Amino acid sequence: IIVWLFGEVNHIYYKQVKILKLCFFLQWKLVCDNDWKAPLTVSLLFVGVLLGSFISGQLSDRFGRKNVLFLTMGIQTGFSFLQVFSTSWEMFSVLFLIVGMGQISNYVAAFVLGAEILGKSIRIIYGTLGVCIFYAFGYMLLPVGAYFIREWRLLLMALTIPGLLYFPLWWFIPESPRWLLSQGRIQEAEDIIRKAAEKNHVVAPEVIFDLAELQDLNSQVQQSCSILDLVRTKNIRTVTIMCVILWMVISIGYFGLSLDTPNLHGDIYLNCFLSAVIEIPAYTVSWLLLQNLPRRYSMAGVLFLGGCVLLFIQLVPAHLSVLSIILVMIGKFGITASFSMVYVYTAELYPTVVRNMGVGASSMASRIGSILSPYFVYLGAYDRFLPYILMGSLTVLSGILTLFLPESYGTPLPETIEQMLRVKGIKNRKTLKNQSRTKNTEENSVILKTTTF
Repeated sequence: IIVWLFGEVNHIYYKQVKILKLCFFLQWKLVCDNDWKAPLTVSLLFVGVLLGSFISGQLSDRFGRKNVLFLTMGIQTGFSFLQVFSTSWEMFSVLFLIVGMGQISNYVAAFVLGAEILGKSIRIIYGTLGVCIFYAFGYMLLPVGAYFIREWRLLLMALTIPGLLYFPLWWFIPESPRWLLSQGRIQEAEDIIRKAAEKNHVVAPEVIFDLAELQDLNSQVQQSCSILDLVRTKNIRTVTIMCVILWMVISIGYFGLSLDTPNLHGDIYLNCFLSAVIEIPAYTVSWLLLQNLPRRYSMAGVLFLGGCVLLFIQLVPAHLSVLSIILVMIGKFGITASFSMVYVYTAELYPTVVRNMGVGASSMASRIGSILSPYFVYLGAYDRFLPYILMGSLTVLSGILTLFLPESYGTPLPETIEQMLRVKGIKNRKTLKNQSRTKNTEENSVILKTTTF
């Protein structure tokens, strides 16, 4: 809880750009002919996130979850501190890109570390409800801090200081026993588990890891797959294309609405706070839907809700600004809920042999969507409703696209590409072909038997 509470204060770092824009954009004269630099600043942060996504998993697998978590947290905190002393927009933007690389790396490392340390009974809650709720709490602290600290350098310093609270946790957070086992450091993994058993008042067995079983496990050669396997067959290629589009559109909608909050009518700090508060029920509802209802219809439902509401905003009279804000928050609710659900849904669609690559490819598409999102907001300078029309239309179309994905609720996770659930339409065609092939085989068999007789 301590890790995520302080971690998510820094994780929503990108959202401060819209608030800081009111201060240093004027100081550096990023207006009029230079107003294009405003969305570019945010996009550079997301470019850093994109680059960090490439290397974060490899670093974590090679050097350990704990080491990468604290190293990249140090990078994010250190370069955020340097931003306070920026003397130009160029310097600020380059440092912002590096901050984005550190931010995504420590986020991924912390997510994996928690998932590998925690038991199965609470791992799902941690991965969905737990992480997302503390994300929303950190988001809520941002406008509160910005309301009382109006000078952008002091605000940036206040957002950086919580990162220092991470480092004493080095002596409390253990390394992942699963990673230690993969590196052959069996004794260290046993020591961590015995300490956990002692704190939980559980008697640990004398032999925790059987060396013979570990050797047999390591001697098994897993099927070697490459990124090309995501497009090798027609079914998995269709799933990959649909997931990439889905993740990109959801990312555009989520980050676009988050960054556009200060442009709403009324107090920008209150609107930003409401945008954070609405995420708590969104994450809660998404968790309940994942627990009890089919994935496909749940995803399509929240996407239709978010998209249709955004399209309806243009019909609201100008004097009903409160109604417009309510509709934006409802749209944010639907898209946020879908963002939380798409992680689980995508992981269930792909087989074990390519699951990491499938989710990784979808996540990369999400980063591209986040890079594009500031420019959707920028279009509001020409037409206030244009960003909502575009984001609403894309969200509704992605909801329709979701209905064609296979349903994974209540089905076992596929292990191989052949075990994957099939996209609607492909299954029917293949079934007809198989039935036709079976019928022809039976007829040929009867002819052969008759001829032989």
